[in-house]
Amino acid sequence: MNFPKIFGALSDPTRLAVVERLLDGPASVTDLSRPFDMAGPSFLKHLRVLENAGVISSSKSGRVRKVSLVPDSLMRVEHWVRQHRARLEERFDRLGNFLDQEQ
Repeated sequence: MNFPKIFGALSDPTRLAVVERLLDGPASVTDLSRPFDMAGPSFLKHLRVLENAGVISSSKSGRVRKVSLVPDSLMRVEHWVRQHRARLEERFDRLGNFLDQEQ
């Protein structure tokens, strides 16, 4: 799992909005691109970044390309965030205890 690649892909507001839309289920590229004021090739670049990071997958049926989330990648990101949050909370607890003892 390439976390820098995933976080980089999710750092763009357009790509993040696409991921949020896909939480409702798969969608065609046409449907996904509607809310954005950009040319088709520019939007496809955003999808490529997400797909290369393993956040989405796409498949073609006839002339329609469907895009869907890859749940495993987001679950791994959530796990990573939870682990690091726990470590940060432990450090803050230790700092709080230290400050309490200093008073």
